[in-house]
Amino acid sequence: MTDATALARALVDLWVGWGVEHVVLCPGSRSAPLAFASYDAAKAGRVRLHTRIDERTAGFLALGIAKTSGRPAVVFCTSGTAAANLHPAVLEAAHAGVPLVVVTADRPASLRGTGANQTTDQVGLYGDAAPCFDISGPVPVPRPLAGPLHLNVQFVEPLTPSDQAPQLEWPSQPVEADHVPSEGVLSIGPRTVVVAGDDAGPPARILAKDAHWPLFAEPSSGSRTGNHPIRSYRLLLESELGQAIERVIVFGHPTLSRPVSRLLSRPDVEVISVRPRGRWTERPHPVVATYDQVSVSGRDESDWFSLWRALDRAVCAELDGLVGQELGPHAVAREVSVSVPPGGMLYLGASNPIRDLDLMAHSPTPGQRRKVLANRGLAGIDGTLSSAIGAALTRRGRNLLLLGDVTFMHDLTGLVIGPHEERPDLTIVVVNDDGGSIFASLEQGSPQFAESFDRIFATPHGVDFSALCAALKVPHWRVTSREELRHALASPHGGIEVVEVVVRRDNRREVDEVIRELGKSHK
Repeated sequence: MTDATALARALVDLWVGWGVEHVVLCPGSRSAPLAFASYDAAKAGRVRLHTRIDERTAGFLALGIAKTSGRPAVVFCTSGTAAANLHPAVLEAAHAGVPLVVVTADRPASLRGTGANQTTDQVGLYGDAAPCFDISGPVPVPRPLAGPLHLNVQFVEPLTPSDQAPQLEWPSQPVEADHVPSEGVLSIGPRTVVVAGDDAGPPARILAKDAHWPLFAEPSSGSRTGNHPIRSYRLLLESELGQAIERVIVFGHPTLSRPVSRLLSRPDVEVISVRPRGRWTERPHPVVATYDQVSVSGRDESDWFSLWRALDRAVCAELDGLVGQELGPHAVAREVSVSVPPGGMLYLGASNPIRDLDLMAHSPTPGQRRKVLANRGLAGIDGTLSSAIGAALTRRGRNLLLLGDVTFMHDLTGLVIGPHEERPDLTIVVVNDDGGSIFASLEQGSPQFAESFDRIFATPHGVDFSALCAALKVPHWRVTSREELRHALASPHGGIEVVEVVVRRDNRREVDEVIRELGKSHK
């Protein structure tokens, strides 16, 4: 077996060669060689080192770093259940196509199956979500490009640094032949819309602009800028105009809207797919063609886009009037959205916050470099705080996180940050309606289930967020009006802070039903 110190130092050299700038560690005995090697690399300025005590938090911290920077980020831990706690972040990275490097320390292979302390079978622990390399010495390993990579490293004692450790060279991985992207050239003709899901990027916006087509862009698509996004698209899909759609060009990973899902499944609509990143690139609905990239031959000179824009403006005027000055969740989303300056970042929690912002956010001018992100690979609430903190570590300027109270509490260990660790500037806006209001808008929230709804779906918690934040030594504001929220958003203190916005939950279903009717009422 290879000397543990030499193996760990060679691994760090490999990561640096991949362009890794951030390494996240969780303390442990078997992973000690990697901890010492990473610490030395950080002292030398080769990487930035972050320490967390909870592996799940650490995994999502690294995921947020990799997602925002576009570079691989490393997280490593010791053996046993520690490795299992990285699984949620691995799954999110796999489905979102994020280059996360997960390194699990292990005992020598000879101890597997023997009942040795803290030893289980870690090889292939994450299934086909991440390619696994069981390493006892230097072997060729590919640089992660669009998804996670699992390195399971067998370390033999001694686990502390040795001055006599040999210098190891890591063998290079053969370079695979470049993939030749397929390109589709689309004609003007059918009444067409462009759907931009999570991580669609600028190509969706550019296609809509070039062709003069309506753009249905989710907040985290990276496409929602310029003049072509239709803000109330998911409401208008219920209108006669929505029923007139004949073709859809879909980018990224659409996950927010049932009306969009129904549109993509309509038998009378032709769907063309631009292949997304991530583990599963097939669409869950029939498509007539799939390309890596698309362009258009011409420009739609009909009144198709102008009809959508006029109807969107009318519906949005009604929507803004409905929201008014009351501090409801939609108003919170609007205020947070407008507070993101050029160059700023907004991370969004799952469930209602990202959907509320989808309805309320305007489309800024292209080139202002506002970044809107969310964990939409599996669209879960897991690790949202940690992902946003990781993202903020890679950016300068204004950073915000909008999430619900349940999502906030689900990742509280993300705020357990030691005194020697970097703390980015991040304003965390928690929409606190004392429970899971997302279910109020779904079938489970139907009046016929009212007796059991709170106990098994809404799950009210009654937590005192002020006391919680005080225990975590995180500054906390509690606001109950739109004016107070505007003031809090305009006056960041620096570092990590929490703005708790208290809203109602008892009228959530009623409000959502009124909003949905806005689109149906227009021809």
